[in-house]
Amino acid sequence: MYRPNSPWTWAFATIAFVQAVTALAFEGYVFAKFQLDVKSNAKNTSEARTITTYLTLFIFGFVYQLILVWDALRLRNTIQVIGLCVYNVGLLIYAAVQMDQIRDAVTALDDEGQLRFTDIWVETKPFLIAVPCVLALGTVLLAVVSWKLYDEFSWTIYKHISADLRMKRRYLAFQIYIALLKFDFFFFLGFTVQFVVIVVDIRDIEFKLTIVAIPVTILILIMAGYWTRRESLFGMIVIIILYFAALAYFLFKLVRMYQPDRERVYVPARRSLTTFAVITVVLIILTIINACICAHNFNRGLKPHIARRKLESEEEKVDVTEMPNLSHGPAPNRMVID
Repeated sequence: MYRPNSPWTWAFATIAFVQAVTALAFEGYVFAKFQLDVKSNAKNTSEARTITTYLTLFIFGFVYQLILVWDALRLRNTIQVIGLCVYNVGLLIYAAVQMDQIRDAVTALDDEGQLRFTDIWVETKPFLIAVPCVLALGTVLLAVVSWKLYDEFSWTIYKHISADLRMKRRYLAFQIYIALLKFDFFFFLGFTVQFVVIVVDIRDIEFKLTIVAIPVTILILIMAGYWTRRESLFGMIVIIILYFAALAYFLFKLVRMYQPDRERVYVPARRSLTTFAVITVVLIILTIINACICAHNFNRGLKPHIARRKLESEEEKVDVTEMPNLSHGPAPNRMVID
């Protein structure tokens, strides 16, 4: 079981953990306050579901982030560490969008007389403002520590790949692609969960397709990583085609949400859905580009490096107390030309 083994790895893990606990405490208070103030007969409306969905997504988002932090430090993956900083920015944007969305939901419920106390927005607004502030501070701190971790992890990559610049570029493309798949998972699932839970007025084929998309998306992402490690060109072609289908789906959703005859059912969550959809579209485009680069690198010597990759940090340690055996004299110096 991996544990951080340096001051900077401990710092990165600690910042992510403290940020998650603090932000979830604020979100938990908002959720509890909202649940107590909204009348029972209004809790199944789209507006009331907004608060529950935000809290659920933040819980999932921060738990998933902590898993990715542990995974990045365990693998000593510089690209994933940098990706986690960008991921934090995504959570920050979502937290900022959340504030306006909740205000609109509270206003709508108040106009309908569904609130026991009309000052709920006044009491929860400071906590909703505090969440993006916490995330902004966390992003800055994570970025600073990431810079230090970059230097710390670079030596590991050098030992693993050696000084072959072309092989290092191929390995870098592989790392970027695998990291993108991990972040794709959260934003794919985040968009789908919001759509299914908040947009309750749609029960047509579009809704059924969205439900089916959840297991299909998970399977696609798993097979994408598998076929990349196996260097299966046929598998990668299939996956890239599916990426284009996913890109078309999210672009369709973006247009659909703003069509005059359909926008009414999306209004309770349109801002957050738009945020997730735009981020997901950008991620899909980046994933397609990196998938093509990885496919281009197949059968060029990278597969053995991936296959024998050491996953446990203990294997990366060097025992500095162990001295070389000099009983037979010093080892001769020689030049080796590869």
